[in-house]
Amino acid sequence: MLFYDSNHIQMIPSNILETYNPILKTFSKGEIVFNETEIPKYYYQLKSGKIKMFNLTEDGKEFTQGFFDKNTSFGEPPLFGSFAYPASAMCLTDCEVYILKKNVFLNLLKAQPDIHLKFTKLLCNRMLYKAKIMKELSIHPPEHRILTLLHHLKDSAKTEDLFEVKLTRKQISDLTGLRVETVIRTIKHLEKTKKLILKQRKVFI
Repeated sequence: MLFYDSNHIQMIPSNILETYNPILKTFSKGEIVFNETEIPKYYYQLKSGKIKMFNLTEDGKEFTQGFFDKNTSFGEPPLFGSFAYPASAMCLTDCEVYILKKNVFLNLLKAQPDIHLKFTKLLCNRMLYKAKIMKELSIHPPEHRILTLLHHLKDSAKTEDLFEVKLTRKQISDLTGLRVETVIRTIKHLEKTKKLILKQRKVFI
C-alpha cells in the first residue's frame, strides 16, 4: 500500500467547488469509479463514503494502493501528468462523489492559488509516504513497518496528543503488505513493549 488519507480536510471547499457546477454522483458499495489504464478526464472528490485504490496482479491477487475518506480527493496525479490511471478506484461504502471535468478543474486551480498550493503539498506528502513505505516493505520487519505507518499518520495529523489510529487490522495489513494474523500478533507485541496503546481494541500512539 502507498497511501492512507484520513485528514478529512476538504481539498476544495464545497462552496467553491459547487460554483464550478460539478456533477454530484452516487455510487453503490463495490462499484468501480474508474479502472486502471483508463485515461483521466475528471477530478473526483468524496462528499461522503470511503474509496479504495488498488491493482490486480496477473494471478488475480489484489494490491492495495490507498484508502480515501470523505472530503478527500483521489486520482489527481494523472490529471497533472496526463498519463493513464495506475490503479482502479472502488467504493468500500455507498459514496457521493463530486465530479469535475479536467479542464474546469485546471481552470479552478489557476483561479485559486491557495487551493493549487494545497494540492502541491498533498502530492509531495504522498510522494514522501510512498518512499517511506517502499523502503519499509523491502528491508524491515513487521514491527518497524507498522510503526512507520502509524507514526506517519500521526505526523500528518499534526498532533502531539495521543492519536487514535482509525484503521482496521485488515487495512493495516493492506497498507503494509503483511498478513492480518501477523498484524494482530505484532500489535499485541508492540503493546507489551509499550510502543503503542490498546484501548477496547482501538490502537493509539
